[in-house]
Amino acid sequence: MIRNFFFAAVLSLICLTASAQTGDIRGFVYEQENSEPSPYVSVYLKGTQMVAQTNLDGFFSISKIPPGNYDVMVTSVGFDTISQPITISKGDFINKKFFLKKSVILFREVEVSAEKEEKKTEVLISVTKISPKDIRQVPTIGGEPDLAQYLQILPGIVTSGDQGGQLYIRGGSPIQNKVLLDGMVIYNPFHSIGFFSVFDPDIIRGVDVYTGGFNAEYGGRISSIMDVTTRDGNKKRISGKVSATTFTSKAIIEGPLKKQDDAGGGSSSFLFQGKTSYLDKTSKSLYAYVDSAGLPFTFNDLYGKVSFNGSNGSKVNFFGFRFADKVDYQNIANLHWENIGFGSNFVVIPGANAVLIEGNFAYSKYNISLEENDGLPRTSEIKGFNGGLNFTYFFGKDDFKYGFEVLGTRTDYSLINSVKLKISDSQNTSDIGGFLKYKKVVAGLVIEPGIRINYYPSFPEFSFEPRLGLKYNITDFLRFKAAGGEYSQNLLAATSDRDVVNLFYGFLTGSNELPEEFNGQKITTKLQKAEHAVAGFEIDLPKHLALNLEGYFKNFRQIENVNRDKVFEDNNSNYAVPDLLKKDFIIETGKAYGVEALLTYDRKDLYIWVAYTLSWVTRNTGTQEYYPFFDRRHNLNVVTAYKFGKKKLWEANIRWNLGSPFPFTRTQGFYEQLVFDNGVGTDINHQNGNLAIYYDDLNKGRLSYYHRLDFSVKRGFQVSKNSRLEATVSVTNAYDRENIFYVNRVTNERVYQLPVLPSFGMSLTF
Repeated sequence: MIRNFFFAAVLSLICLTASAQTGDIRGFVYEQENSEPSPYVSVYLKGTQMVAQTNLDGFFSISKIPPGNYDVMVTSVGFDTISQPITISKGDFINKKFFLKKSVILFREVEVSAEKEEKKTEVLISVTKISPKDIRQVPTIGGEPDLAQYLQILPGIVTSGDQGGQLYIRGGSPIQNKVLLDGMVIYNPFHSIGFFSVFDPDIIRGVDVYTGGFNAEYGGRISSIMDVTTRDGNKKRISGKVSATTFTSKAIIEGPLKKQDDAGGGSSSFLFQGKTSYLDKTSKSLYAYVDSAGLPFTFNDLYGKVSFNGSNGSKVNFFGFRFADKVDYQNIANLHWENIGFGSNFVVIPGANAVLIEGNFAYSKYNISLEENDGLPRTSEIKGFNGGLNFTYFFGKDDFKYGFEVLGTRTDYSLINSVKLKISDSQNTSDIGGFLKYKKVVAGLVIEPGIRINYYPSFPEFSFEPRLGLKYNITDFLRFKAAGGEYSQNLLAATSDRDVVNLFYGFLTGSNELPEEFNGQKITTKLQKAEHAVAGFEIDLPKHLALNLEGYFKNFRQIENVNRDKVFEDNNSNYAVPDLLKKDFIIETGKAYGVEALLTYDRKDLYIWVAYTLSWVTRNTGTQEYYPFFDRRHNLNVVTAYKFGKKKLWEANIRWNLGSPFPFTRTQGFYEQLVFDNGVGTDINHQNGNLAIYYDDLNKGRLSYYHRLDFSVKRGFQVSKNSRLEATVSVTNAYDRENIFYVNRVTNERVYQLPVLPSFGMSLTF
């Protein structure tokens, strides 16, 4: 494998030499209205097969162009097509900027789309590219669209509920999902009420979600990647947005520090956003039927960004944020978490080289605390930095990418378990990673090998992780694709994956408190390890339909989990006690496999999304195999968005979700548990014992089916050229389905997910 990558590197140098006989054109595409980079725009040379699609920074590159005269075409839905003549000579490196002007008439049918070309030349397996427009097509729960609501409709993603909900992606727990914001690692992207994330759609430029099989540029997690990119501030004028709903309110202000001129010279801009929830107050009057004490969820999000842009498209951003969340279940639990961070990222376009240079550096701190009525508090904190540098070379339809990243973290956590034993850990760890990835397009075949090397100095341990993606274009309408690789991580959760209601979600790094053996085999690594294998087809059907089918398998070779069964201290006096009864953590293995189908229809004013997943998830402790509580056999999401009325100012959005039952552990009976407070001197004849429970086998039972209908209706009002007012009415759980949240084992009280929740919102964009 290493020999192959050495060959790829040599081939890259050969291609660089060969490019002297041809020319390159590269540059950026922006929206003329605000000079914001325009992603996923088609750029092509008329009358040729040389096509590119802009990335999230608006960057495109068309290389190895034979000398001659061409017309460069730039097309995007909703914008006027740009046509510009250009002459290419040998050895040319031409940098261009294009500014798209909004079109009064939308000609979607005549769109020349680089997306079709991208399907032929990119592997694009187990990845969903999300734009702000996509997020707004899902019903606006609470009157406000949010990324968290959109993620729940993706194939392979399961959410544990409306309250304290987390996302489980193709059998991976939340700790196994890496979330990036402008290159910074985010440790908790979702608020305790599961409708909202820390990412506001009005500041998002794009999101890439990899549910498995991701290539070597990403590391440090064994299940999935979510890469969020925010947009820059308006470079032409002061603008913003204010909104208020029954759940939340927010304000955004942005504008130029140095205006961009018509020639596309250097510029700078700012963007600030604030969002707050007051559901705990409004719910006392609006939703008193849910809980007379009010719904106990509050959060506050602040985000700011300053961008400096060069005349050639190079740029640097500085950003910072504070996300905070609080839950106050009266007489049950109080939870609070806070995430603070700041960082920078940049894009550099060298003058005479076909290379794109990207980098980032960031620091953040996340802490969480939980106090329950059992008097057993939990706390966790993680803080540290991450930074990286990537280089991408373009050779026609091929490209070569390499880079490295460094992470340093400190974790502190403390937990007292049910038998009053304290489990705590404090560690400083680091992670150094490097990768190579080469994409080669030959006729109808796309092959993308990669390798990642991670070094964990704290252990110390190397992890060699080969990756591979490929696609074969069977016809122009039918394509086969596959991907796989090895993955590792040293971060783990400070709570057990067996906890059904998981309000507390802390973090720690690979622990020394592990058993020495698993299933009779000596444990030789402290890392969590997994292998992925994915294969499928994508089909362009007639009548504007598209179908994507994928089958996947994830083998979690080693997972570390909090030991819920610890009853002895790990000391010399308990030397003979089995590790499973005294170690802070246990080792598990797991498997996740399934089939996903996604059918989409997108034409004019109607959009339909149908996603179905059939999946299995198992875990093995070495002594028993069980289904984790997020194992959902069937999951179906149907989403429809329709624009109607004069000037299409009305929009209706509907989502229906059906999920098969989650596993749970049944109660077989109760008994009196005596506590020997005085050792052998305890008077067992007069002592009052504690109520204890006989449990059935772990997660052998199944709850009831989950299903819910949400819808929203929006009406826009054009106030002026740059101002728009929008009113939204939405209903969550429209037919008031009683979806189970949990059952109190002692009282048998049934607690349900949120009932029917109507909401209303208004927003003004200026």
